Amino acid sequence: MMEKPGLKPIDELVRRAIIGDGTAFTELWDTHIGGLRAYLKGAMKHLDDFYIDDICSRSFEKAFRQIRTFDPTKSQFSTWLRKIAHNTALDTIDSESRAQSRLVSLDKENDHSGAIIDVIGDETATPLEQIVEEEDAEKLEGYISGLPDLYRTIARMRLVDGLQYKEIAEELGMELNTIRTRIRRAKSMIEAMKAGEE
Repeated sequence: MMEKPGLKPIDELVRRAIIGDGTAFTELWDTHIGGLRAYLKGAMKHLDDFYIDDICSRSFEKAFRQIRTFDPTKSQFSTWLRKIAHNTALDTIDSESRAQSRLVSLDKENDHSGAIIDVIGDETATPLEQIVEEEDAEKLEGYISGLPDLYRTIARMRLVDGLQYKEIAEELGMELNTIRTRIRRAKSMIEAMKAGEE
């Protein structure tokens, strides 16, 4: 019996991701990010590119954390990922609406039009970043060294040096949204490496 074309490579990437292979996650991202963006743009027409990218990043984070629950006999990986993205989009919209309401109620006189964007991504003391305090620097450096080149320097600047997103963007001459996306992906890969050791 012949296998379905294209099924085996995705299954292999998922298998590698389950055991904590960060490069497999990167390949899954590269394979599916275009389709996921297109899906979200079609389903959530009122969201701009920043929010689409943010939701994509959060969705891949969740997918990578929950990868052991994915059952290829029940659905395709892309279908499973779209379901996660849809729920993440709804959660994000709800969360940002509440945050906007709090900002407006705190200070109605000042213009907070850019404040919501600052809220996303530059949160402090995330569970992952507590690794810096809870685990020795050598172990953290080991995780960072295991990241693909694309994320290694940015992750080190954030997790080891403690730089803010804006500081990293300015130092590297990159877009702030790119920094946020890459840091989020790096965190997901490190979390998966940690989970693979447990």
